[in-house]
Amino acid sequence: MNLDKLKLKLTFNELLNCIKMGNFDVLQIEDEHLKRLADVPFLHRDPFDRMLISTALAEGLTIITVDNDIHKYDVPWIW
Repeated sequence: MNLDKLKLKLTFNELLNCIKMGNFDVLQIEDEHLKRLADVPFLHRDPFDRMLISTALAEGLTIITVDNDIHKYDVPWIW
């Protein structure tokens, strides 16, 4: 299902190719990410966002988003 939240000028396959050819690291879900998930407050119901938040916390990363729900969490974000 597409919620039209992300507008891309590339097809999904083109995006995957850019990731493969570019200087990007693709993170796998690790045990530490799942352990952190239990500590993420239940401020909204999107499980994917909560997984992104726990991963960012575990890895010391900043989330790039305009999603106001993520802005509610104590996680570094920009945009």
